[in-house]
Amino acid sequence: MPWLPRAPKTTRGRLAAIGGAVVALVVAAAALIYFVIFPTSSPKPFALASTTSAKPVGSVSVLAGSWTIASGSQAGYRVREKLAFLPALSDAVGRTSAITGSATLADSSGTLSVTAASFVIDVETLKSNEQLRDQHIRTIGLQSATYPKAGFVLSTPLKLPASALSGGVVAVAVTGVVTIHGTARRLTIPLQMRVSTSRIQAVGSITFPWGEFNMTAPSVGGFVSVTAVATMEFDLHLKRA
Repeated sequence: MPWLPRAPKTTRGRLAAIGGAVVALVVAAAALIYFVIFPTSSPKPFALASTTSAKPVGSVSVLAGSWTIASGSQAGYRVREKLAFLPALSDAVGRTSAITGSATLADSSGTLSVTAASFVIDVETLKSNEQLRDQHIRTIGLQSATYPKAGFVLSTPLKLPASALSGGVVAVAVTGVVTIHGTARRLTIPLQMRVSTSRIQAVGSITFPWGEFNMTAPSVGGFVSVTAVATMEFDLHLKRA
């Protein structure tokens, strides 16, 4: 039947045909695993809660005092994975609500200032959409089994703009010591905040190369790996202590 491909007549031809078939199978298997393992969507980065009832704060003194972590707070990581030579279609995201900490607000001559803040995240409780990923980060990359806590301590008082008293969104930058993987770094983190008499919300993130916190980018058998940078993101809600 003339339309059927002819079998190779030489040994070299047969080996080439077999090699081509193996490559095709590997590519097909990798593509199948890619679409099974990697999600095609991931949680969006944190954002301030939308509100239509933001009310102006009467005065700076109303907000002065101690505030502590409230329900709704979350923190976690965001990385882009790769399966062999195939990049994932979306980020791998792990999050936890196991956060403790507090902040102190003060009236500094009519200006609202955050004079102290300290937060600790239990990274052993981080959960993603893949149980295997959660197990691996206990021993590689973040190594949460060895370094179960991450944290932030304010090192420079943060003065909030007068517009913060309007109940709207303010963009600021906070400077403090970030500890991840047992390594401390003094960093400045951009934030978006909204302040009210009963609740404060702060959302932010930092992206860094793995080596900045003495971590090695995770790789599972050289087959599943991640890109050269990672992102830590958080959504903190505070209530009066």
